Amino acid sequence: MRQRIQLPSVSSKSLFFDYLSYCRSINVIIMNTIISIGSSLPYNQFLVQQEFYRLFMKQCPELKYLNMKSIEHQVFYFPEANIRLESLFELECDTSIDSSYFYGLARLCHYIQRIIITNVDPNPDHHGIVKLIEVQKNLRYFEWIDNFNDEKECFTDDFYKEIFLELEKKADTLIHFKLFYNDDEIYERKSLQEILPEFRKLKTLIINDLGLISEYLLKTLVYNDLEVLNINYITIYEASIMIENSGGRLKEVLSKPYYRLYNCDFDESSLTFIRKIHENCPSIERLSLAFSSSKEHFTEFEKLLNVCQNLKSLLLIIKNTDKNEIEEKNLENGDKLLKLLIKTAPTNLRELRFFNYFKFSLESLEEFLVKWKGCALSMLTSDTIYEGVNYKKLINKYKNNGVIKDFRCESFMNVEDMNFRI
Repeated sequence: MRQRIQLPSVSSKSLFFDYLSYCRSINVIIMNTIISIGSSLPYNQFLVQQEFYRLFMKQCPELKYLNMKSIEHQVFYFPEANIRLESLFELECDTSIDSSYFYGLARLCHYIQRIIITNVDPNPDHHGIVKLIEVQKNLRYFEWIDNFNDEKECFTDDFYKEIFLELEKKADTLIHFKLFYNDDEIYERKSLQEILPEFRKLKTLIINDLGLISEYLLKTLVYNDLEVLNINYITIYEASIMIENSGGRLKEVLSKPYYRLYNCDFDESSLTFIRKIHENCPSIERLSLAFSSSKEHFTEFEKLLNVCQNLKSLLLIIKNTDKNEIEEKNLENGDKLLKLLIKTAPTNLRELRFFNYFKFSLESLEEFLVKWKGCALSMLTSDTIYEGVNYKKLINKYKNNGVIKDFRCESFMNVEDMNFRI
């Protein structure tokens, strides 16, 4: 087999340099891609993969990271696997893998600190995953992402429940929890909402939707060490309660602010939200913010800028309260914002994201850029007005001067997604 795909006999001749002794991680997808270059025959690839795992388990001093998506070998049965796998720190996998693999790992790996799972099946066999979580003694990071688009399939039961119940038992060690689910019916289920109050040591909470949650239950979500609060679909009122119950350590408060604009209590809730930020989040670095264009809202926003001096990235929507003369009001709001930023913006501010709810005139934008004394700015917008010839000329001028690092027009989705990097 080795002659056909032109590989040396690794068992009879040692390598000049022992690369494997320095290796601490395995990414099965990358390894399979490299092996496929040597041979297109599945059987040959399988044998080379097997030889790699045998050598790895023999020569690698410890394994810290394993991405076992697309794995075909039960690596825990190789000689010395028990020694190598007991040091595993991070596991990345998907639900296409048979439960027997997770059972095998559960026998050897009891100190995994990070587990990242991509769910590619609307009805996965999750029992092996549940067992793997159960045996962990120091699980600190758990991430689950649903990644399938099969509208014909649906969840037959709350299969999340068993996973959540095991995670609840890890509440003393779990500090990072990330969940993105496709199940439209989970908002009616209580299993997620029931375990969240138990995760009192969380530093990171990232979820796409809390679901229909009562005010009583919301007030039990007390996280004194929380640094990252990122919930896509959450009302301003709900977010304000969670911020008030945090311990003053929040560095990121992110959401999809457009989702909140048409709530009947938006004006009052957005004013409260700004206050909760500058009262409870002095260390905030990244923020999604939507508020009305009233004088009172701008006054509170100015307080926020004065207090939150670590602010680096800001996604901003200013809702026009005057339904008449919308274009003029949008320009007026843009002018007020730029003047406020010149006056009070934190020196660390380096990224500004916005849509078309306010506009910068050429004159106001140039005045702002002339007076800006902070970091080089990256600006991201969905408003195509800034792709006009005169705007481009102005932007390029201040790019050359080092005032602007980048100024781009992107899709609404990319602007709203704070993980989309400029």
